[in-house]
Amino acid sequence: MKIPSSIWTLLIGIVLTLVSLWYGQNHGLLPAQASDEAVLVDGLFNTMMIISTGIFLIVEGVLIYAAFKYRRRPGDNEDGLPVEGNVPLEILWTAIPAIIVIGISVYSFEVYNDIGGFDPHAIHEAPMTQNMSMNMPGAAIAATLNDNQAKSDAAMQDPATAAVRNADQIPQKQNAPGIGIVSPSIGESPDNAGKAPALAINVTGLQYAWIFTYPETGITTGEMHVPIGREVEINMTANDVIHAFWVPEFRLKQDAIPGRQSEIRFTPKKEGDYVLICAELCGPYHGAMRAPIVVEKQEAFDKWQQEQLVASRETLNQAVALNPANLSPDQFLAPYVKEMGIKPELLNQVHH
Repeated sequence: MKIPSSIWTLLIGIVLTLVSLWYGQNHGLLPAQASDEAVLVDGLFNTMMIISTGIFLIVEGVLIYAAFKYRRRPGDNEDGLPVEGNVPLEILWTAIPAIIVIGISVYSFEVYNDIGGFDPHAIHEAPMTQNMSMNMPGAAIAATLNDNQAKSDAAMQDPATAAVRNADQIPQKQNAPGIGIVSPSIGESPDNAGKAPALAINVTGLQYAWIFTYPETGITTGEMHVPIGREVEINMTANDVIHAFWVPEFRLKQDAIPGRQSEIRFTPKKEGDYVLICAELCGPYHGAMRAPIVVEKQEAFDKWQQEQLVASRETLNQAVALNPANLSPDQFLAPYVKEMGIKPELLNQVHH
């Protein structure tokens, strides 16, 4: 008995749907989820994988079927039958991809919004300056830019990283004052509204290292520690070229740009050791620009902070003991220049 083509189409559609759903949820392409935001991002990624798998199987299946079904047989030297256009079919294969793209776009925006990427009240509630009229187009946006400028200026005054946040060393800031400060930000997520304030960490990227500063305690370190379950607010900038703050397990990435203040937030949820990777090509040693990130319980995080505070006090005391006269670096090292084989002009460059 010959099975009708409609039945074959239905069976093939069911099989393709099941295979796509299974692979979209079991592809194993993503690392472990280590933040609350990772769940939302993975849901979007899995949805895109389901759709992509189904489209791939349909397209490749039709190609393979057509290549086998309509292949040229031995002794067949006749011309192929003329094929005319099919308007309903063309409308169908144009409308379906358009609907898919629009659906993914809406879903993507919802995920971006859920992790704090877009706050519609930020522009409307931005403070206005005296020379701005509420009715003037773009006035609220300009006020938001001024707010970003203030945040950037405050970060530049951070004493712990003043040496690498020196505005005089950033040509972009000199060439575009008031404009080069603005950078896309991922703000507070709706789920964290009203909870404990976020843990603020200032991050500076420079070739080829990351510097982390905790403004609340003044701790400066080359590795970042964060407690489980508390939202973390990363305020970052770069000293030289564009870098990128990327931790695959957190599913978040944000550029660190010279002369600009970028912000990104996440809430760690899984204890462990992770690696911060620079995801922007920043020079010949870009591949080595990594830093450890430790997600730990609140008790362990508090203990680590106390250890860092004690260690920084001991380091300061040792430095004062070694340099009791408070000499400048070149004066302090001058007696050792000849012994170490360092030329005086090279020593002067060390200070700069």
